[in-house]
Amino acid sequence: MGPFLLVTIQVDLYDRLALTLESDLVQMVNKTGARGVLIDISAVAIVDSFMGRIIGNIASMSKILDAETVVVGMQPAVAITLIELGLPLKGVYTALNVERGMDLLKLKIQGSADHEEEEDDEDSAIYSE
Repeated sequence: MGPFLLVTIQVDLYDRLALTLESDLVQMVNKTGARGVLIDISAVAIVDSFMGRIIGNIASMSKILDAETVVVGMQPAVAITLIELGLPLKGVYTALNVERGMDLLKLKIQGSADHEEEEDDEDSAIYSE
């Protein structure tokens, strides 16, 4: 959807499938130049520590490729499990649903563009003196 990749996980992921998702998604971010990744996990009932790590890895690798990651549709039981496992999911933003997730991605992308403009202005000020 525009500058964003939308991933809907419809089944509980086993380890090999999760690794394939991670690899494919990072390749697609690189290939398409996507600025954001929205992962819908509303159909996922169980998240183990491995799956939590995969989501964190996707966010970290996407960030390196200049893309933000938002996870939407997390069930309360999944959120509780992630906290109990001690997985903070650094670099992963969350939203209640796809619409709010898209709004968050747009906000993050706009914020990073504004930040880049400020840096460009500072650089031009330094060179113009």
